[in-house]
Amino acid sequence: MNRTTVSLIAGVAALAAVTGFASMSEPDTSGSDTAKAAAQLPVERTSLLCPAPSTSDLAETAYTSFTPVAEGTGDDGAAELTAAGEESADGKTDADKGDKKDDGEDGKEKAVLTPKEPGKPVTGEASGAESPALVGTAEGRFAPGWTVQQTTEIPAGSGRGLLGTNCTAPDTEFWFPGASTAKERTDYAHLTNPDDSAAVADIELYGKDGALKSTVGEGIQIPPHSSEAVLLSTLIDEPQTNLTVHVTVRSGRVAAAVQAIDDKLGGDWLGPSTDPAGSLVLPGIPKDATSVRLVAFAPGDADADLKVRLASPNGPITPAGNETLHIKAGMTAAINLGDVTRGEAGSLMLTPTGRPTPVVAALKVTRGKGDRQETAFIPATGPVETRATAADNRSKGSTLSLVAPGRAAKVKVTASAGSSGGTAASKTYTIKGGTTQNVELPVPGGLKGTYALTVEPQSGGPVYAARMLEAASGGVPMFTMQTLPDDRGTVEVPDAAQDLSVLQK
Repeated sequence: MNRTTVSLIAGVAALAAVTGFASMSEPDTSGSDTAKAAAQLPVERTSLLCPAPSTSDLAETAYTSFTPVAEGTGDDGAAELTAAGEESADGKTDADKGDKKDDGEDGKEKAVLTPKEPGKPVTGEASGAESPALVGTAEGRFAPGWTVQQTTEIPAGSGRGLLGTNCTAPDTEFWFPGASTAKERTDYAHLTNPDDSAAVADIELYGKDGALKSTVGEGIQIPPHSSEAVLLSTLIDEPQTNLTVHVTVRSGRVAAAVQAIDDKLGGDWLGPSTDPAGSLVLPGIPKDATSVRLVAFAPGDADADLKVRLASPNGPITPAGNETLHIKAGMTAAINLGDVTRGEAGSLMLTPTGRPTPVVAALKVTRGKGDRQETAFIPATGPVETRATAADNRSKGSTLSLVAPGRAAKVKVTASAGSSGGTAASKTYTIKGGTTQNVELPVPGGLKGTYALTVEPQSGGPVYAARMLEAASGGVPMFTMQTLPDDRGTVEVPDAAQDLSVLQK
């Protein structure tokens, strides 16, 4: 066998396992398919970025890291989260100069959080307005399914509430329907660069009449290992109640999130919608939601017409007066669904009434009444294909919603050991087709500290998931929502043992 051919195949396999993106199939030039199915192997390296949590001096932030136990990972590996460097007057980051203010004995910046072993959460804390964005890397046995939750509690003042976000992997494009520059809102787009070279990004805004002209959002420079927060209201002249934010990266890559603060209704993080698609699922609307607003955007050249349905515990329901939604091409549309769940668990399902047109969407959800209201966001998300994880669950206040928009599905949910003690526990549920269920969570035995939840479909149709975390304070129903897409802990790589004789001809 040709040694160069073998090296090439091995190199592609290694690249796939590291990046989580590569896949490969053998071409059939002999008239018969001799290729074996690609193997699913654990990813070997991954990055996660956490935005700067708050500008409030009262903010208290908890970080929780968790990696599920995975087969085939070996015993080696490490993970850590460290503060993003700040650019100095000479244009170099702290990392460039080797002059970090939290230097340890080895000259490296002190980690905010360092996981010890897969299967057990580890926690860290930060206080006040000076807490920086974090840059994290996991390798080896810590990489597959690595999840980090950032949860901030602000008891009073601007941004009062519980703000939570899953720290995200860097990418080159993000969609955020549901942002706003209305007078009561203060929304920032946070862009974090994990790499050794500068990144350049553009921020485009789309309102009810289409694209909003702005040159300020073009060519935003994000220095290496740094984060930039861009106030959206500085990019346009007139306030816009419902906005879609589009972040694209010209060079490099970033992680992006929008922090949405309301003067009266608290605030939360708005995560990115899943990629534009003809059908979308927005899971986990709280059963006691007092107001739900749907914001959607059609990024292409064609209008979109969507059927709007609620997956309730008993089956699909069409909201009266909001049976369909028409979205003009390149414009943001919004409808108020009120208390659409009416005391029951629910998820929104958007499907095309005719020819599918790709759209993005998110929900703004409000709980409470009067001056004791709090808001959170639910972006459209992808299904749990193999496994999804929600970190930072407490002994009280966690609600897991599972929805099967098509066929019924069987789902296994595992509660990990606690961060300070306890043993894992699992339960299996059957979710009927077209329904949403808020499941009774398995409880870790002897729980001490926080724990993680992993969701693993066993059989049946697609499953979507979301976790609500709540912590009432002073009569305000503070809460935050995180959708749970697949954690992409494995990647397809070619079987090195397959017949490569076709490549020798």
